[in-house]
Amino acid sequence: MDGPRLSPRERRILAELEEDLRRGDLAPDPHTAGTGHTGHRSAKRVRGAGRRPSGRVLAVLGVVSLALLVLGIATEKPALIWAFTAVWVLTLIWLMRLVIRWTRRLQSRGSNDGR
Repeated sequence: MDGPRLSPRERRILAELEEDLRRGDLAPDPHTAGTGHTGHRSAKRVRGAGRRPSGRVLAVLGVVSLALLVLGIATEKPALIWAFTAVWVLTLIWLMRLVIRWTRRLQSRGSNDGR
């Protein structure tokens, strides 16, 4: 590299940005919005705020959907069938959100590679 070296502060900021890219978390910190400060959520993460859909939630929804499906078929109770329908729709929506997040992450990796 023939260019100027990065200061320790710049290297730290770059490392934080790379970590945020790996996690797919580049939303600005809501506490610094409009102040001109470029804080990141990774530096000041509020637990539970702005969380993205996770695979664990999808797995739980899938298991609950399957259980309601089996119970609904076995008992033929309309309440269980409707509960299955509602949970299944939520499961599909959650899956769609995860797929969209994963494809955006893959697209951002592709654009960062110079493709």
